[in-house]
Amino acid sequence: MKRTYAMSTQAKQALTLVSQLQQRFVKGLEQLSQELNLSQSFQAVEWLRDKGLCGGGIRYETADGSIISRGSVNVSQVHYDHLPEKKLGSATAISTIIHPNKPSSPSVHIHISWTEMKDGSGYWRMMADLNPSNGNLHDKQQYLNALQKAAPKQFKEAVQQGDTYFYIPALKRHRGIAHFYLEEYNTGHAEEDYNLAKAVGEAAIDTYVNILQSSLTNKAPTTKEECAKQLAYHSLYFFQVLTLDRGTTTGLLIHNQNDIGIMGSLPAYVDRDLLQSWVGNMPSPQDKLLQDLIDVLPETSPALVDASVKQKLAQVVRTHYQQHPQAIIMQASGSSIPPTVNNHR
Repeated sequence: MKRTYAMSTQAKQALTLVSQLQQRFVKGLEQLSQELNLSQSFQAVEWLRDKGLCGGGIRYETADGSIISRGSVNVSQVHYDHLPEKKLGSATAISTIIHPNKPSSPSVHIHISWTEMKDGSGYWRMMADLNPSNGNLHDKQQYLNALQKAAPKQFKEAVQQGDTYFYIPALKRHRGIAHFYLEEYNTGHAEEDYNLAKAVGEAAIDTYVNILQSSLTNKAPTTKEECAKQLAYHSLYFFQVLTLDRGTTTGLLIHNQNDIGIMGSLPAYVDRDLLQSWVGNMPSPQDKLLQDLIDVLPETSPALVDASVKQKLAQVVRTHYQQHPQAIIMQASGSSIPPTVNNHR
């Protein structure tokens, strides 16, 4: 069966937008690799929700290239047009993460989505965060300046929500250095909200490509210390995504038909021993979650997070919250928590 699409006008517009953003990002990264004579290409992978009856998506994956060690630019649209008992009409999103090879090149996470109920109400979710291992303040300011220009009225609130969402209580620090997050955003002016989502997505993508280009043209040699900092930071990223990130967790709880895609945000390698040192910082039952995640990692240093490991990690997270449903309240949040899992039930 072929993939089907949501019928509502706003859902169609949202899919057009996120698909355009997807192509913009993939083309920008591939063009950068060509300009620098470096090898990096993306491969399209399609996945289907309920064999396409409820939609699905296409992600562009890349790995082990000259620029990017792991990268995924995922667009999806899940809908329930044929299921009148569902409250949710559709959910349309681009969610992307890029982890470069070079320690001086920051990782980036961008998410733009439109969620629409059967009654026509809906909201946008906009996230963009810069994640370097070196804390480059120039890159941070460049990224935030671009987002402020794209969303001048919303910028202060978005930064406050982002700083809240990406804080890691157990480690008393943030993931990333530049955070932008708007949750359940709807002003009642559909065209203005659409244009804001478009402006935020384009600014986040274009500015990141520029930052990445600057870091790659810097020919300073990479040191062992920088590589160690990158591995530690990637371990922190792994930790935050799998123990705190609400989007990842809810995606895994809603269905099991795109586990590899949902886990596309994970870096290629993590430090198992460093993760183990954080177990004692975790409240119950999240300490068990972290230990179970560590236990499925390869006993190597560093530990490779490949497709088979991602599948195991996804099942660990899913099983944990099925056994401890109350633990979902310990997940990260901004100023509001949308009932995403319940919407899909």
